[in-house]
Amino acid sequence: MSAGADSPERDPAGTREPKSKLARRVGPVMLLLFIVGDMLGGGIYTLVGEVGGEVGGAIWTAFAVAFALAGLTACAYAELVSKYPRAAGAALYAHKAFDQPFFTFMVAFAVMSSGITSASTLARGFAGDALGEFVDVSVIPVAIAFLIVVALVNARGIAESVRLNAALTFIEVGGLILIIVIGFAALGDPGADLGRNLEFKEGTSPLFAILSGAGLAFYALIGFEDSVNIAEEVRDPSRTYPRILFGGLAIAGTIYLLVTVVASAVVPTAELSSSTAPLVLVGEQGPLGLDPKAFAAITLFALANGALINMIMASRLVYGMAEEGIVPGFFGRVLSGRRTPITAIVFTTVLGLILVSTGDLASLADTTVLLLLCAFAIVNVAVLVLRRDEVSHPHFRAPTIAPILGAIVCVVLIVDNEGEIFLRAGLLLVLGAVLWVLAYAGGHRPSKGDPPGPTDREEHG
Repeated sequence: MSAGADSPERDPAGTREPKSKLARRVGPVMLLLFIVGDMLGGGIYTLVGEVGGEVGGAIWTAFAVAFALAGLTACAYAELVSKYPRAAGAALYAHKAFDQPFFTFMVAFAVMSSGITSASTLARGFAGDALGEFVDVSVIPVAIAFLIVVALVNARGIAESVRLNAALTFIEVGGLILIIVIGFAALGDPGADLGRNLEFKEGTSPLFAILSGAGLAFYALIGFEDSVNIAEEVRDPSRTYPRILFGGLAIAGTIYLLVTVVASAVVPTAELSSSTAPLVLVGEQGPLGLDPKAFAAITLFALANGALINMIMASRLVYGMAEEGIVPGFFGRVLSGRRTPITAIVFTTVLGLILVSTGDLASLADTTVLLLLCAFAIVNVAVLVLRRDEVSHPHFRAPTIAPILGAIVCVVLIVDNEGEIFLRAGLLLVLGAVLWVLAYAGGHRPSKGDPPGPTDREEHG
């Protein structure tokens, strides 16, 4: 059924939106906080140095390009969310545009897998230099223990998880603002040099360096796409969502650019690139510098928050697919008393444990980006295909060039990956295909009437 056939309802703003079973209680401010909080995650705390290793001192250029690329795909999301204000995201749009259950399922599974690889990236970061400020530990055992603790919090309950997420979000956002203030105060130090922001990696052309770094930087900017899951709960989404989405992108992008400029200016690039907690180095610079342990603690909180968000999302996606019957029903089991999707939590955690044991920080971040770029490319194509589908309410319409450029750029960044990244992402997708086959072997035949994957019943984390 197309969105145009949904029964419209009158919302408080006086527009006519497709009817929703969920209460529209999310206003502009709450939506903005959600988007900004989701984007300002743990990635920036660990990847500034990794990006510097690819680009050189001009780290901000990779983030600026990544921000522009995110803006192109955000245009596609703004049109599709305002046109079809329902949960499910990329899976819903792929279903409406192409109406192929297996293809739609693979899009949903790629998004789910990106959540697990992202949490694994953050687990490796947690076990790195930030924790090293307190205790000397081995990375892999700590990363494994970290993911197990995240799983226990996830299994404890969604209410407890969301409350913890809210508290950690304030800490991580405050940490980034603190870094900007400390960094500007440190610009007067003898070792500070704003000119480093114009230096590129020796032996590499600036264009190649920027593109290489932009792929990693893109990891720190992802998160805006998660907001589609609360589209049904946003008041007047066709009018509110696009402007708040772009506003949230602008705020997050500005903070990231300021962080990268001051980081490169006050800490030599070689030092940043050799650390898995580069902002800890920035936080101890200049007259306002903190004890490294103080900012290391903030970094650990930020990484824990990002991992929790991603594992909640991934486990709920698996549970939602089990509820729809497109993966074996075993994955839909819930924990008695806590009512949390225990089998899905165990499954996603086991995958995370394998990933942190086999990949380093940069390769896991690249795998996350590769999986999401595949979904983003499909979304950009879907917005063009769905131009033929008229709906009964007004909605945002992206400039046609935006999704075209967005799809092209996604493909370029997809191709610009090493074989190891394709192998890891490919194995995850093969696992998804196996689960699909097992569901078919169990006698299930997905209908084309409803999009496979996350549904209106999905419990958002």
